[in-house]
Amino acid sequence: MKTPLLFILAAAAVVLASQAPAPAVLAGEIQGLRAFDSPGDGGESVTLEWEGGPSTLVSIMRSESSGGPFEEVGTTIGTDGAYEDYVEEGRPYYYRLSYRIGDQDYVTAPVGPVAARSNWFRSYRLNALVLAVLMFSLVIYYINAAKRGKDLYIRRISGISAIDEAVGRATEMGKKIIYIPGIMSISDIQTIASLSILSHVAKQTAVYGADIEVPNKDPLTFTAARETVKQAYMEAGRPDQFREDMVTYITYDQFAYAAAVSGKMVRERPATNFLIGYFFAESLILAETGQSTGAIQIAGTAAPTQLPFFVTTCDYTLMGEELYAASAYLSKEPILLGSIKAQDIAKALIIVTILVGIVAYFFGSTVIRNLLASR
Repeated sequence: MKTPLLFILAAAAVVLASQAPAPAVLAGEIQGLRAFDSPGDGGESVTLEWEGGPSTLVSIMRSESSGGPFEEVGTTIGTDGAYEDYVEEGRPYYYRLSYRIGDQDYVTAPVGPVAARSNWFRSYRLNALVLAVLMFSLVIYYINAAKRGKDLYIRRISGISAIDEAVGRATEMGKKIIYIPGIMSISDIQTIASLSILSHVAKQTAVYGADIEVPNKDPLTFTAARETVKQAYMEAGRPDQFREDMVTYITYDQFAYAAAVSGKMVRERPATNFLIGYFFAESLILAETGQSTGAIQIAGTAAPTQLPFFVTTCDYTLMGEELYAASAYLSKEPILLGSIKAQDIAKALIIVTILVGIVAYFFGSTVIRNLLASR
């Protein structure tokens, strides 16, 4: 009787031992260390990930063989759970982590080999690619729509209305209009936008019979401005009123140009001054001189450093993108109209996406936030 009973007790003990929980992992101990090629990079890094980890420093140890020797290549906080090590592409490495919990030192088992490889795509920048393709598609679509004669609505900003008022004021007073197309060459996009606005202003002066002068600093801009004004007078049906001295070349020196134009403003006291284009330090000299003569002044520039001077000294200021919008609105050029319209649509979509993402995040969803994330 005793033998079967002992046998039964021994078997029960084995079963209970097999069902007993495994010894608990010490709090803060690192588990599941793995190393892999960093995705979406140019082959310059290896990523390490693990679970757990102490809230103290963990040393990242690296070697070219599993047996060592290992050397420290960096440190991180154990609770971060990841580390990116920048290495030589194609060379295999082994990794292990060294850390301390209380008075006890720990070293993980080596993992590897792992080598960094170049990747075709940076997947974390896929959102930027999608946005670029969307923007490109919108630009092509609206440019083609403008070429087909479709009416693309662009809001008329107050500065555009002020242009016609300023030309009319100069006509009533019988005084000159001075148009300054910035000081940069024709290669600058702001100069090109300024010449488009100059064409409209010159056409208005031809219709009203007002006098206009366009002093230039750059020789290439001078040539382009002269042809622009001449073409505007021809389109207005007044080619006989165009004079070569309407568009002049002053000097290539920045402050000599500013001094010459300022002197012209003081002596001739024009009714209207246009300062539209790219400017540097001469912007305040020209604008302040024009204000002192009592002229109505309309300025426009996309240079952030010069906008404060124009805002404080001019009656109307086309700020930033308003300069390009005014150029497209007045010239009716399909390429300009299509580009501006596409940009407006893209900005509206981005704003709506951000607002929806904020609301979604408020309710606990991170989908849109993750879609817009980049590094």
